Amino acid sequence: MTAPAPASPPKPASPAATPPAAPERAGGRGAMLVGIGILASRLMGLVRERVFAHYLGNAEAAAVFKAALRIPNFLQNLFGEGVLSGSFIPVYAQLLGKKDAEESDRVAGAVFGLLTLATGVMVALGMLATPMFVDVIAPGFEGGERDLAVRLVRILFPGTGFLVLSAWCLGILNSHRRFLLSYLAPVVWNVVIIATLLAVGGRYSQGGRAAEEALTEWLAWGVVAGSFLQFAVQVPTVLRLLGRFRPALSLASASVRQVLKNFGPVVLGRGVVQFSAWVDTAFASLISNRALSSLLYAQTIYLIPVSLFGMAVSAAELPEMARATGEGEADAHAKLRTRIDAGSRRIAFWVVPSAAALLFLGDLVSGALLQTGKFGAADSRYLWYLLMGAAVGLVASTVGRLYASAFYALKDPKTPLRYAVVRVSLGTVKAYFLALWLPERLGLPRELGAAFLTLSSGIVAWVETTLLRRKLQQRVGPVGVPAGLLPRLWGA
Repeated sequence: MTAPAPASPPKPASPAATPPAAPERAGGRGAMLVGIGILASRLMGLVRERVFAHYLGNAEAAAVFKAALRIPNFLQNLFGEGVLSGSFIPVYAQLLGKKDAEESDRVAGAVFGLLTLATGVMVALGMLATPMFVDVIAPGFEGGERDLAVRLVRILFPGTGFLVLSAWCLGILNSHRRFLLSYLAPVVWNVVIIATLLAVGGRYSQGGRAAEEALTEWLAWGVVAGSFLQFAVQVPTVLRLLGRFRPALSLASASVRQVLKNFGPVVLGRGVVQFSAWVDTAFASLISNRALSSLLYAQTIYLIPVSLFGMAVSAAELPEMARATGEGEADAHAKLRTRIDAGSRRIAFWVVPSAAALLFLGDLVSGALLQTGKFGAADSRYLWYLLMGAAVGLVASTVGRLYASAFYALKDPKTPLRYAVVRVSLGTVKAYFLALWLPERLGLPRELGAAFLTLSSGIVAWVETTLLRRKLQQRVGPVGVPAGLLPRLWGA
């Protein structure tokens, strides 16, 4: 631990840290900027998936690569954007709202230092324990598939470390209401991967299994390069926003200790959610390679509205809700209710039509986005079944993000953690019976179990969101999607 930096005279808040003239509009404008960034990133992600599908389709190497990418992503999700949004942003944004530039800079430097240390250790341990992770995440892999997964994960792990540091940049930028850059940065990641596929894909795609495995290794190196560049493009702006950037490992600041106090429950909450993702991946790998790769294709598609509308609104509202909690309790609760109600209406207005599109037009959606090369019409129709299941919980998943952000702004990360545990516990049991047990009893093809996986996730998402809303109403009063709005939107 380094000693705390000596006190220095207070400095004036920079223009970047000063709230705009009409802060009540910041959430709406911020949501629009986040939405623009996410839309650009997701569109590039679809281009990436289309190019990937063209060269690899649902081949064994495709399933192995997608599963391998999920393993180091566990580290990214454990220490990345979701955790920093729930622990770092509420404290940092509140300091900015108080115009305490010296303390806010101290918190930013300490969090960066501690996060870098923790990430470095986790990356090193992850590379050493890769065979164990592969056996746990994808128990259906054997022989050559398992060997390839181990090679890919060891290449990918360092790139994940850069993505965690990129999430720190996002926390700084969002707290300063600089939303666009942080959500445009993943475009760089996608562009590098697409460029890698286009550069070497034609050379390896027609050469059989060995060539496909070589292509995935090239692609893994492209992922690492893209991860570094996603972090690098944000650094110059972040350094300009920070008055004096001093990385440290100090816990002397009470604000840093508050971040760490919030950090534990949020990490556990994210870990629980990651366990749910692991369950889906493991069950899909036990069904078939086609089920596994199709599940991950489906997640790419149905996470577009979740990110574009749910994440955009939640990410923009969190700093504003955190600033509001620094006021008197009555005023803070009134502002929280106003922001949550407006945000939930915006989310529902856009997500219900998105869910309807996946439910009724999923074959057209998947065909338009992915049907090319080795990904044929039968693959598009199979993917539609998975999208049908996902459509059930789409609204709940997106609104639930906003409710969880409200608890983070209230510096109460334990409530989302408790309900995440409930969701995952129920989801694991339901996923087993619906995906692995039910199809055989009904005489259905085994591969349809993957559709029941997404259906199970959708059902338990409603359970979690309902629990979050009820608890939030106890804290701040009547709040959430108005009664009758969802039926009207579905009817429309």
